[in-house]
Amino acid sequence: MPIRPILRYPHPGLKTGCQPVTTFDASLAALAEDLLATMRAAPGVGITAAHIGVFLRVTVLELDRADGVRLYVNPQITWRSQETISHAEGSVSMPGATEEVTRPRAIRFRYQDAGGIVHEKAAEGFLAICVQHEVDQLDGIFWLQRLSRLKRERLVKKWEKNQG
Repeated sequence: MPIRPILRYPHPGLKTGCQPVTTFDASLAALAEDLLATMRAAPGVGITAAHIGVFLRVTVLELDRADGVRLYVNPQITWRSQETISHAEGSVSMPGATEEVTRPRAIRFRYQDAGGIVHEKAAEGFLAICVQHEVDQLDGIFWLQRLSRLKRERLVKKWEKNQG
């Protein structure tokens, strides 16, 4: 479980859409383990393969240790509620930068597990926010794109200043 280097904003890979996983084997399990170790070291609550420069539709979430690790392969959101929720978001690719993002409060999504079995789940609140955030990243949509232009420009300027 090596900790992999994380692509840092504004790396162009963070705007790259990911390809579906078609092979469910030991290399996928190893990638999931590397993602978990890298996410914990960052630290973060979610990470995608794109964050480490592997452009496959794989994401790992661990909202808290007691809740356990979630691996979603080829996740797709199939429904979004009209009701929204705002929450501070950030990225392992942009440490220290956070801003309020508004997203649908509840979703339904489909994904595969490490063995390729398809599952469908519903999520609301923080889990729904995290799944949407990571699916965006897999689609090549970095979270900053969900902010108004003014908020995005202010946040990037502040983050760049803090990077020295």
